[in-house]
Amino acid sequence: MTESLNIGSHDLPVTEELAAFMRTGWADTRRTDVAALAVAPWAAKRRAALAGRFPGERLVVPSGTLKARSNDDDYRFRPHSAYSYLTGAGEPGDVLVIEPSGEARLYVRPRSPREEGEEFYRDRRYGEFWVGRRPDLAEASELYQVECAHLRELDLKGPARVLRGVDPSVDAMVDAVVDPRGGDAEFESFLAEMRLVKDEWEVGELQKAVDATARGFEDVVRALPQALGHPRGERYVEGVFGLRSRLEGNAVGYESIAASGAHACVLHWTRNDGALRPADLLLLDAGVESDTLYTADVTRTLPLSGRFSPVQRQVYELVHAAQEAAIGVLRPGARFRDFHLAAMRVICEGLHEWGVLADSPDALMESGLYRRYTLCSSGHMLGLDVHDCARARAETYLDGVLEEGQVLTVEPGLYLQPDDLTLPAELRGIGVRIEDDLVITADGARLMSSALPRHPDEVETWMSALLR
Repeated sequence: MTESLNIGSHDLPVTEELAAFMRTGWADTRRTDVAALAVAPWAAKRRAALAGRFPGERLVVPSGTLKARSNDDDYRFRPHSAYSYLTGAGEPGDVLVIEPSGEARLYVRPRSPREEGEEFYRDRRYGEFWVGRRPDLAEASELYQVECAHLRELDLKGPARVLRGVDPSVDAMVDAVVDPRGGDAEFESFLAEMRLVKDEWEVGELQKAVDATARGFEDVVRALPQALGHPRGERYVEGVFGLRSRLEGNAVGYESIAASGAHACVLHWTRNDGALRPADLLLLDAGVESDTLYTADVTRTLPLSGRFSPVQRQVYELVHAAQEAAIGVLRPGARFRDFHLAAMRVICEGLHEWGVLADSPDALMESGLYRRYTLCSSGHMLGLDVHDCARARAETYLDGVLEEGQVLTVEPGLYLQPDDLTLPAELRGIGVRIEDDLVITADGARLMSSALPRHPDEVETWMSALLR
């Protein structure tokens, strides 16, 4: 694999004298205190499981490439989740190769030696003076507990299964596997499916992310008096939560939704440019991503006045009852779709009782008319991705059954559009979602986000205590 410097068009030229001067006079900064990452033994087990699924084949998983935000300014790098899962590493441009023997090797871009080349001070994408220090080969091997080689030694001639679409240069090097079972597509599916059940270490990392998220929600409630006075109060809320995510984790796990008033009826409202009014609700859907890249995903709908109005409470209580019904069916062996159906049954009963839909709950479940007011599913798997394991086959995920160790969200909602003439005027413009993270246990499910209240009375009491 060839290398070239990433030098900006406006960089000053380097004279021979300066280049020679830059190669000398540096202290030895090799690290002797490097310890293996906590994830390393778990990652080794995962690589062994992957090799066992495709015995005698070469398997290639790239970390991914840097992506330009504007001109020569890149987005902050995040490795592909499959690569992170199998290595714990997180540098751009690196590649995991599992040989037909089952032996694994990481091809990495080590830190540039000061005595050779110009990368360390001239390369804007990878130079240490520009973006910080990378481990050298010895440090990388110790950190990840796997053999590491220089990226320039990567040679992928011959057939291999590769996670495609992650690194174009790797795609170009690998000959596709001809396999009636699906070739690279089968490989991609299995990489997702092997993450459906979380190991003990993963559940611990997810719990850390959830706990930090709960503290972020507390921060937001404490900041509401200031946010209510700002013309972009939604941005204020987003910023407060974002600070917690950076202080305790890597970042937010996805773009935060801070939706007040009718904005809460937009399922993925991320503009967050609206004001907050005391008479409205705030729907906050946000999650801290841990330093190990596991994300929480929690939603609370809060009365900005501190207390629900009667009609707000009416809508909220129906969504809460739907969530309670959904959580009640979570257990090993239950179909994945069961909890959504349980929640929607309660929603149908409520809409019928309100007189919004005249048909019986049974008829509504059959016709799907209720979906006008609650379009999306009521939950998803959670892990390294907020919508984790999305490439898994339907028969193992959406049409599969729950297993102990799976982590998922339960998030029913009602989104009563402000211009919907099928609704009474007092209901229009109210959006409510309640979302929690749960891990399937041997006999049910454990609520990982129990630190945040869900019942409307508890929400009001919690907010009152934080706002004192």
